[in-house]
Amino acid sequence: MAANNDMQVTSAELKDNFMRFANSALRTSKTAFNRARQLTEERFGNAERTELDAQFEYLCKRADTTKQATEKLVANTAALLKPNPGARLEDFVFEKLDKQSPLRPTNSFLLGQSMSSAGREIGADSDYGNSLNKTGTALKKIGNAEKDFMQKTISHYIHPLKTFLDNDMKTLAKERRALDIARIDLDAARNKVKRAQSPIRLREAEGQFRVAQADFDRQYEITKLLLDGINSTHSNHLRNLGSFVEALGMYHAQCQQYVSELQKDLQGLTRSAPPSAPPQRPEAPPLKQPEMQQPTQRKARVLYDYDAADLTELSLLADEVVVVYSVEGMDSDWMMAERGSQKGKVPLTYLELM
Repeated sequence: MAANNDMQVTSAELKDNFMRFANSALRTSKTAFNRARQLTEERFGNAERTELDAQFEYLCKRADTTKQATEKLVANTAALLKPNPGARLEDFVFEKLDKQSPLRPTNSFLLGQSMSSAGREIGADSDYGNSLNKTGTALKKIGNAEKDFMQKTISHYIHPLKTFLDNDMKTLAKERRALDIARIDLDAARNKVKRAQSPIRLREAEGQFRVAQADFDRQYEITKLLLDGINSTHSNHLRNLGSFVEALGMYHAQCQQYVSELQKDLQGLTRSAPPSAPPQRPEAPPLKQPEMQQPTQRKARVLYDYDAADLTELSLLADEVVVVYSVEGMDSDWMMAERGSQKGKVPLTYLELM
């Protein structure tokens, strides 16, 4: 007997649940039909549409502009840090899998390793091998500085921008869609009031309109509050931009320091290297009489020994310093050189202007 009662209760509960589900599905289907009808009539101009105020539309446009600009900034900054599209794709896959992407050495660091290895193979006792080793050490320092710059940019600039896109903008988009639905329901309820043909239908439609108006007003305030938050978002992004610029300045300052130190280390080595074969002697142009105006004089170091071909030229020895100047009408491949009381034409390719 108790089992029969339990079966009756269970059957009644199932029937009640089925009816609630059916009514809910019917209401959902009816609501979807009313929304589709409202949108169709709006497109054909047969239904009234609630227009949002100009300030609200401005806030929406500014939010859309901020979202699009932020997406471009994230993509282009990532391309700056990792120009290789394959590496960026690999990082994207690791990010989706919630895994840490592998740390890769920078191209500068890899080149530095190659130069240091080549220097050891050639021999540190030679000027060239020693120079390769010094250059490789400097490049590895630059590579480490670049990696530090990349890590700071990712943590202090890219990550906050991506967090804004993934959280704030997605929440705002969800609330804007909800507001759009609430606006459609409100307009559908308003048109239903206009179409009511009996007092009973009118009272029912007016009740639905008041509920729709309250839902719309509440959703409007929620969405507007989120849109107003774009002001604070811009302030946060400005601070993030400052962090990026600071990291960029530090990176370039370190690179400049390492390159300057390297240039000083190599200065004596490169100058002591035996000179290569002197360039081919250019055809000497006829010497024209210079004008009375005083030419601009500069000092130049002689790169190779030069033997004068005639009395209009000046013989020089490698590494000596002479005074040179251009003469109007003279071929651009030649300059006038003076050494004490001697002067004459010298090929420009034999000189290093100081």
